[in-house]
Amino acid sequence: MFDSRHIRTFHEVVRTGSYSAAARALGYTQPAVTQQMKALERDVGSALFVRVGRGMRLTEAGQALSRHASGILDSMSAAQEQMNALTRLRSGRVRLCAFPSANSTLVPETLARLAASHPGIRVDLLEDEPPESLRRLARGECDVSLAFTYPGLRQHVPGELVEIPLLEDQLTVLLPRAHALARRRMVRLADLAGERWIAGCPRCRANLLHECAEVGFVPDIAFMTDDNLAVQSLVAEGLGVAMIPALVLNFMRHEKVAGRPLQPFSRRKIFAYVLREHLRVPATSLVLEELRTVAANKVGC
Repeated sequence: MFDSRHIRTFHEVVRTGSYSAAARALGYTQPAVTQQMKALERDVGSALFVRVGRGMRLTEAGQALSRHASGILDSMSAAQEQMNALTRLRSGRVRLCAFPSANSTLVPETLARLAASHPGIRVDLLEDEPPESLRRLARGECDVSLAFTYPGLRQHVPGELVEIPLLEDQLTVLLPRAHALARRRMVRLADLAGERWIAGCPRCRANLLHECAEVGFVPDIAFMTDDNLAVQSLVAEGLGVAMIPALVLNFMRHEKVAGRPLQPFSRRKIFAYVLREHLRVPATSLVLEELRTVAANKVGC
C-alpha cells in the first residue's frame, strides 16, 4: 500500500524534474523529499529514478507509476471533497421506510424541511408496516425505519437497533356522521359493542381485538382493509365503524364521517429505529432530528 504523501511528492518530482525543485514547490527540505522517494522505492520494490548527468530519468517502474499518479491524486481529491460534502451535510442519501399513515403525515413535512435547509440530502422513501419494516432495517435495506406499537401488544426489536420515541397517537373511533354517538365529544368503547367493525392492518386488527376484550366484548369485524381511504369510505356509507389513530385524521377528511376520542383513552406509540452505528452518519442523524421536530408538533405529543 502506497503512502499518499509519497505519491504526491513523486508526482511533483516528475513534474519539476528534480528533488530540489519539488522541495521548493511543496515547502519541504530536499533531504525530506529524498527520504520520501527512498521510502516509496522500498514500497514499490524497485528504483524509480536513475541519474543521467545532472538530471534524472524515470526507470520503467517510475514510468508505470507516473502514468497512474495523476489518477490516484485526482481520485484522492475527489474522495476528500465527497467526504467533506457528506460531513458538512452538503450531500448524502438516506433510505427511510415508514408505514402508510406516517408517509402521509410525518414524512412529507420532514422531507420539506430537509429540502429547505439541506437541499443536497436525498431521501429514498420506502413503505412497509411493522414488523416487516424493522426486519428490512436489520437486513440493511433501509437506514431509518418508522414503526408503531399498541398497548398490550409486544413488539420484538432486534438488539442491534436503537429505538427513538417520536410521539404517542390517540386512538379514535370513526363513525358515520349520522350515527347517534357522533354527537358526543367522546365515545365509550363499550357503547360500540353492538356495531359492525372495519379493521385495518394485522397489527391494528390485533389491537382492536385486545381493546374490545378489555371492556368485555368481541367485535363483529365485517370488513378488513389496509387502505385508510377505503376504511373511511366504508364508514361513510354506514357499513361499520372503525378504530383509527388520530394521526390518520390529519390527512383524511370526509363530510360523511366523524372522528371521536375513545374512552378509555388508548394510544399507539410511534418510534424511529436505526442501526446503532448509523447514528454517527451525519445525514442519518439529520433525518432523525427533523423527524423528532415534526413529530413534536403532531397529535398526542
